[in-house]
Amino acid sequence: MSTRLRFSPGRNIAMKVPPHQFDATVTFYRDVLGLEVLPERDPNIGFAFGDKRLWIDSVPALSQAEVWLEVVADDLDAAAAHLAAAGVMRCDAIEPLPPDFGGFWIMNPAGIVHLVAGA
Repeated sequence: MSTRLRFSPGRNIAMKVPPHQFDATVTFYRDVLGLEVLPERDPNIGFAFGDKRLWIDSVPALSQAEVWLEVVADDLDAAAAHLAAAGVMRCDAIEPLPPDFGGFWIMNPAGIVHLVAGA
């Protein structure tokens, strides 16, 4: 890796859950753990999770929950080249990003989705 390129943890964690588990999952974080609810992003919901934000998304096509992570790169183009050189496959079709958003999707070797966002 270039001595100039730096990756760091992002602020967002997304938990993608099947619709039949959504309400119980929200209840767990809101009522059982008592986490602060962030302003609504209907139909999804977010919670303050330390210095992170935990987003709970209802995803009809899922049969079990998934956790998605965010990493931030100080140079998005260099990050894309570095990851490609390391054999990391992009999976941009997994979820559309806004056209003006600086970032892309990858998966780690265990199949955990990561959003690589520009700093």
